[in-house]
Amino acid sequence: MALAAADVFIVLVSAIISNYVLLALQCGISHEQLVVSIALSAVTCLGGLTICGAYSKLWRYFHAMDYLSCVYGILVGIVCSCLFIYILDGTMPVRYVCLHTVLSIIGICTFRYIFKRTFIELVDVGRREAKYKRTMIVGGGQACKLLIREIHNAQLSPYTGDKSTAIFDPVCIIDDDRKKIGQDIAGVQIVGVTTQINKFVHEFEIEQIVFCIPSCLEEERKRILDICSRTNIPVKVIPFLGNLLFDDANTTLLGQIRDIKVEDLLGRDPIRFDNKDIRDFISGKICMVTGGGGSIGSELVRQIARYDPKQIIIVDICENYAYDIQQELIETYGKNLNLVVRIASVRDYFRMNQLFQQFHPQVVFHAAAHKHVPLMEESPMEAIKNNVIGTFNVASLAQFHNVQKFVMISTDKAVNPTNCMGASKRCCEMIVQYLSGQPDCKTEFVTTRFGNVLGSNGSVIPKFKRQIENGQAVTVTHPDIIRYFMTIPEAVSLVMEAAVLAHGGEIFVLDMGQPVRIVQLAENLIRMYGKVPYKDVKIEFTGLRPGEKIKEELLMNEEGLQKTRNKLIFIGKQIDIDQEQFIAELRKLRDAALENNEQVAITALHNMVPTFVTPEEFNQQYLKEERPEVKKVPVAV
Repeated sequence: MALAAADVFIVLVSAIISNYVLLALQCGISHEQLVVSIALSAVTCLGGLTICGAYSKLWRYFHAMDYLSCVYGILVGIVCSCLFIYILDGTMPVRYVCLHTVLSIIGICTFRYIFKRTFIELVDVGRREAKYKRTMIVGGGQACKLLIREIHNAQLSPYTGDKSTAIFDPVCIIDDDRKKIGQDIAGVQIVGVTTQINKFVHEFEIEQIVFCIPSCLEEERKRILDICSRTNIPVKVIPFLGNLLFDDANTTLLGQIRDIKVEDLLGRDPIRFDNKDIRDFISGKICMVTGGGGSIGSELVRQIARYDPKQIIIVDICENYAYDIQQELIETYGKNLNLVVRIASVRDYFRMNQLFQQFHPQVVFHAAAHKHVPLMEESPMEAIKNNVIGTFNVASLAQFHNVQKFVMISTDKAVNPTNCMGASKRCCEMIVQYLSGQPDCKTEFVTTRFGNVLGSNGSVIPKFKRQIENGQAVTVTHPDIIRYFMTIPEAVSLVMEAAVLAHGGEIFVLDMGQPVRIVQLAENLIRMYGKVPYKDVKIEFTGLRPGEKIKEELLMNEEGLQKTRNKLIFIGKQIDIDQEQFIAELRKLRDAALENNEQVAITALHNMVPTFVTPEEFNQQYLKEERPEVKKVPVAV
């Protein structure tokens, strides 16, 4: 209303000034005509401006082209008023019409521009003090409309409880539908397409971006987020459509906006699993989780707890991790969850047997393992004792006590291993296969195999974050190194789904999409901190670590893939093993490890895992195939 009143005043003043100038030149209009002209112009110009959209946008964010709506509105209004006067009086000087039109257009456009650059600047100072940030919204669909409405409501309400909802000041919208460009949503204009994001970030002095396309396909999502990350300003996202929650705790989109995460840039959808099947499988059962305090084990325990188990037994050698997850679950479920925590090592056969006899688990998830490749290269006996002997202890006890299902968590490093950790995990897979093939075996044994887990203990992401936050260079071992990645919930959901699907002896493999270059992951993470890679934060290449492969694999050459009812989970065909020879070599390996005879143990490991090769041999061959000009691979000293 204030803007309309100002426009009417400008039109009136322009009419008076126009007639005054023309009277000085002795060609003005009469007083009666001026009064009629003023009255009609005020009404018709107000109508013309309304029809042409001059009041449909938040004019303080007018783009240069938006001033045309004012020009068209004044032209329509004054032409209409003059036509009425001409019809009534039979005359209307053209000079007056032209001068009145020009002065009205200049006055209205100038008023908007000056008011924008003065009053709104003062308002912006207040907004900055209130921590409002100029925000670009990517996506002009229904979610955008809902979000802007919520932002406006939050800004207007003095009773907004969550102050974080008041940090958004929507300035412009980006949408790849070119037909929408120039339109507005609740007064915020759609200005361009995603390829122009960087341009409009600078033009509108954007301080943050909100990615607001919850139903976006992952390939497109990754492309747009890559563009956003290169602007070097904070990026926030609306969760995937399937992850949006509207319940008592989450009633708005604003409350669900989160910072961009590295997994948003992995280039594939999060894997979805059938929770009903998992609930039917877990409900009412006694579940044991070895390594239950670790990153994978603790998430396993969290997800199992949701499905109403009869009892959960957490087994871990690390008392601190076990205590943390115990307290978390007690705070969450209180007495509604039958939770048991026992400190024990899977290496100790008799202690583990005691736990099996006491609690009679029906499902065992075996997550206890040493997983850190360089550390295990320095202490290979520990990898063999904990991984191989520990797995044999727990798996054989599961069979002896007639556990219904035993799920072993493996890794892609078990495929054509180049290090002791990977070879030990391949031995674990073979142990599970060996036990599942025993006559009268009542336990269904299953192996799950997946790649690197984002955010797990030893993952590169926490290390990269720590280096960036401490102002250090980000260290990557090799420019060509690539890995398969998944999130902790995905990894654990695979384990749970595998337990449901298993009938005994299978290796379940997750379709993890395309592998990701570690250096690209580092670059994206640096950008997410609002910094420029190689300029604000250096990336240093330190050389491959002991036992490290440039590229991990999910299947060995001999293994094929069999589909399951989940299109993203496959069953790898097991490679036949000579059971007598395998158990004989396993005894040699066990005895050598217990005696800490490293030379004999490593030899036995090579005999048991024929695909176990040196990292130098594997990496040289890989680089020759990928880059024939490469002759040497840097190895950390």
